[in-house]
Amino acid sequence: MESRKKKPQAQKKSNQKIAVVIPVYNHAATVSEVIRQAKTLRFPIFVVNDGSTDDTARRLKEIAGIKILTHKENMGKGAAILSGFAAACRVADWAITIDADGQHYPQDALDLVAVLPHKEKPIVVGRRMYAEGEHVPWTSRFGRKFSNFWVWVSGGPMLSDSQSGMRIYPLPESLNLQTRARRFQFEVEILVKAKRKGIPVMEVPVRVNYRPGGARVSHFRPFVDFLRNSSTFTRLIFARIFTRR
Repeated sequence: MESRKKKPQAQKKSNQKIAVVIPVYNHAATVSEVIRQAKTLRFPIFVVNDGSTDDTARRLKEIAGIKILTHKENMGKGAAILSGFAAACRVADWAITIDADGQHYPQDALDLVAVLPHKEKPIVVGRRMYAEGEHVPWTSRFGRKFSNFWVWVSGGPMLSDSQSGMRIYPLPESLNLQTRARRFQFEVEILVKAKRKGIPVMEVPVRVNYRPGGARVSHFRPFVDFLRNSSTFTRLIFARIFTRR
């Protein structure tokens, strides 16, 4: 992963209280570097160890200046994000989420911060921009298109990357959306719930690291998570049609 210098207009807005939330599950090989780069943002950092069984806990203890939250058992990415939100909302109005697998460039979060309006409190999604000829897993390409379509059918916003984990969420509004999904599906459900509650959803382009042979580890399981996604979308569509919620 590389860092880059940001243009002045992409620097954080002084009137915004922002924290970083990093959900972690068995990312011992990448989490230290992700946190090192996230610390350059100079925001409070909340790392949620979601029941990791590898060397993640030891790696986190070696890093100063972060707040570590721990789930004794793996509860899912959505549950980890919500735990981070609950802690972050005590010190911040917004939470930046960054995946711990190394696919994001944490400094790109400043591009998301730069578009935050003064009055509205939107969710801002980092639209991952694949480089020409970049090695991108087929599961990521298919999953993105599948998710984009069904988020829209479920009553959510029309997006080009509804699965990106780099986002800015308004707090405490995001905690009050009553999402039910607690694993990967949380990230699509919250977009639908936000649209229904009148919370705007925006996209900003960000880079993505899919270099082959790297240390990145994904816990996305195509078959299992496809079924879970389908179940979540079925529930959301049913609610849209029959309860209008």
